Amino acid sequence: MSRDEKLKERWDILIQRLSDKFADGDKLDLDSVIYLIGVQELGQLNRKFKKDDKINLMHIAICRLLEPYGYYEFDFIDADGWPHYKIKEQLPHLKAGEQSVLMKEAIVNYFIEKEFIE
Repeated sequence: MSRDEKLKERWDILIQRLSDKFADGDKLDLDSVIYLIGVQELGQLNRKFKKDDKINLMHIAICRLLEPYGYYEFDFIDADGWPHYKIKEQLPHLKAGEQSVLMKEAIVNYFIEKEFIE
C-alpha cells in the first residue's frame, strides 16, 4: 500500500471515529478537526468559546500539528492557560491540495501519537 493510500485509509477511519463521537455521525471537515485539536490542546473542555477564541484555538492546533515538522516550537503557557508557539521556519508556499495533504498527514500523526488510531 502506498503512503498516500495509507494516509487516506487512516484519515477515513479518523473522520469516522471523530464524527461518531462529536457530530452524531455527521461527517466532520478538516477545519472542525483542527478546532477539536485546539480545544484538546488548550485543555479547557467544558467551556463556551467566543468567535475570536475559536480562531485562536485553530491557531494553537495548527502550531501543535506543524511543530514536529520544524515549523513551530512551543514557547510558553500564558496566565489564562493558553499555549503560545514561536515560528522556527516559515511555511513553504504550497498549493491548496498540498496544504490539505500536509494537514491531514499531521492530524493523522497527532491522533496516532494520542493512540486514538493506529
